[in-house]
Amino acid sequence: MRRRVIAVHGAAAVVLAGVLTAIPVTANAGAGQQDGAGAAGAVGAALKWKDCATENYPELQCATLRVPLDHSKPGGKKISLALSRVEHTAAKSQGPLLVNPGGPGGSGLSLAGFVAGSLPEKVAAQYDVIGFDPRGVGKSEPALDCEPGYFDPVRPDSVPRSAKDERANVKRAEGFADACGKKYGKLLRHIDTVSAAEDMESIRRALGSKKINYFGYSYGTYLGAVYAKLHPERVRRAVLDSVVDPDGVWYDNNIAQDHAFDARHKAFAAWVAEHDATYGLGTDPAAVEKAWYKMREAVREKPAGGKVGPAELEDTFLPGGYYNGYWPDLASAFAAFVKKDDAEPLTEAYDAFAAIDAGGDNGYSVYTAVQCRDTSWPRDWGTWRRDMAEAHAKSPFMTWNNAWYNAPCAFWPTDSLKAPGVSNKKLPPVLLFQATEDAATPYGGAVSMHRKLRGSSLVVEEGGGNHGITLGGSECLDGHLSKYLSTGEVPRGKGSGDADAVCAALPDPEPVSPEAAESAVPTPYGPDSGRPADRSGAALHELVGFRR
Repeated sequence: MRRRVIAVHGAAAVVLAGVLTAIPVTANAGAGQQDGAGAAGAVGAALKWKDCATENYPELQCATLRVPLDHSKPGGKKISLALSRVEHTAAKSQGPLLVNPGGPGGSGLSLAGFVAGSLPEKVAAQYDVIGFDPRGVGKSEPALDCEPGYFDPVRPDSVPRSAKDERANVKRAEGFADACGKKYGKLLRHIDTVSAAEDMESIRRALGSKKINYFGYSYGTYLGAVYAKLHPERVRRAVLDSVVDPDGVWYDNNIAQDHAFDARHKAFAAWVAEHDATYGLGTDPAAVEKAWYKMREAVREKPAGGKVGPAELEDTFLPGGYYNGYWPDLASAFAAFVKKDDAEPLTEAYDAFAAIDAGGDNGYSVYTAVQCRDTSWPRDWGTWRRDMAEAHAKSPFMTWNNAWYNAPCAFWPTDSLKAPGVSNKKLPPVLLFQATEDAATPYGGAVSMHRKLRGSSLVVEEGGGNHGITLGGSECLDGHLSKYLSTGEVPRGKGSGDADAVCAALPDPEPVSPEAAESAVPTPYGPDSGRPADRSGAALHELVGFRR
């Protein structure tokens, strides 16, 4: 759900290079298409696809689509959406597969290449995989950037120790909301999930397809469910991975995250304790966790490298709650600081996992614009103070950090919409995937969505804690995904409880000694990293990523 917008290593601000010869949308469109995926018509012919290949995604094409700013006024002002595509190569196509990495605020352009390259070749060949930057994001225009440098270090300590501390953070959040209102005015009234869902309908029409297939991660599961509610007759197949609780958007969901991320932080501490021979921080998870909070206090007194204070430290370790593949790098930086008083690995980890670039500024601006507009938030700061104090007492790792991340919604310059219900009896079978220990979208949300989408099927990764689990290395999970995309068939009732199928979690990562980590500074794994393509694991989490 939240915090994709940190845009680690620029993944949210993907620049797709090599724009060459224009290729009309009609090329290969509709060749032997099935199940209502019709050939491109007059509307679709307006899309001009151009080569925008990257080293990792050489088949990628890009196009631009003009859509109404206000879908209730189709003849009014227009904005632009950036699209990407990997064409089907099979003799018979199953139509377009729209993909979204979540956010809100996440760019979907590179995700098209990742999905097409990660699915089994025979499955991917049957689809035109379509990525897009939602309105306001990345290459779409206008792209929001309310306050450049908003996350520049060193920020105030996220945990208020006095009324003065609290006022400083409140003023900061209020200033961000005010800057958005002054810079974008009436535009903010049209940056929301329903408008983004209607943009998807415009994409469908431009593609000339009677129906779409959909594959969304994180916030993308909510976007897909809203689209399905608005246009159920246009949904052919839909995959929802790491599912947002539709009953909690958005204030309640963020409080639920606070507790779930605290649990993942404790899981990280337990893993470090399990590997005491490598990290030397003790065999007691509680003692390891205590050492982490002592480190937090130390950087409060003296920010590491002049840029990692307590808020930045939380940002640096938060990605470990999304993906345990980052635990070795984080543990090495942690151990170096605690055992050697060496701050350099910690600042390097901050640069790798938490530093914000222009893409991150854009993503955060869209994140706030969508969530603050989508539904009502408490406008009385006293409500926030009471709720955060209660949550922090139980789950101190990121409660206040998360609060300040969302606090602009208390002061947002637009009124709020009413979140649409997503209960649906008109859909074909929808396939849901969920890890039981996912912190960004806790497990109960998937159960709720499963019950609201009649005929859906829930595949559970038992004991898994990563956020975004398909195409991440699990043969069991990916087997269910591939079968569904190939045939439309979903598993039925062979799991336990609400699950229709259960897969075992992937093993936790192996430790890496701090000495070895020193010669391998944390670096990007994503599509613009210069590394060879990684079709799973870290590459996925660069795209689905943090702060969702």
